[in-house]
Amino acid sequence: MKVELEDVDKLIEKNGKAKSSLIPLLQDIQHEYNWLPPETLRHVAEELGLPLIDVYGAATFYRSLSLKPRGRHIGTVCVGTACHVRGGERIVDAISREYGIRPGETTQDMNFTLETVNCLGCCAIGPILVLDGEYHGQMTSQRSLVLVRRKIGRGDEESEET
Repeated sequence: MKVELEDVDKLIEKNGKAKSSLIPLLQDIQHEYNWLPPETLRHVAEELGLPLIDVYGAATFYRSLSLKPRGRHIGTVCVGTACHVRGGERIVDAISREYGIRPGETTQDMNFTLETVNCLGCCAIGPILVLDGEYHGQMTSQRSLVLVRRKIGRGDEESEET
């Protein structure tokens, strides 16, 4: 997706140019592009009158913000203690094998990014898979694969048998 600075300017206008607008603005840019392209960070720094290092500092502090391109779809698996003992790592392994990526990576077609987190605060219904912001509890490897396939496809030409 090509960055249009005019679109970023609209987000700046929406959020304002105060220093306190930085985080909501970065969140809006993240939502728009699914990552924070370097040219947008430079533009934000200029428009808000902030040192570029401050903008990068905010962008790297929050885990929900990414300096790497992410896929159109994001799958996040909790691997915290409660989810781990209930199979969270097996879910990660199954999705990794299916799509040929490890946590923190994106498929070559930019369709899917797999992420892990240490806790989502849903321990009672773990293991948890968050797919494009939608929480799915009491997951298994197989159920997780079915959900991801339905949402994004297999990523190859095989037909879905499940």
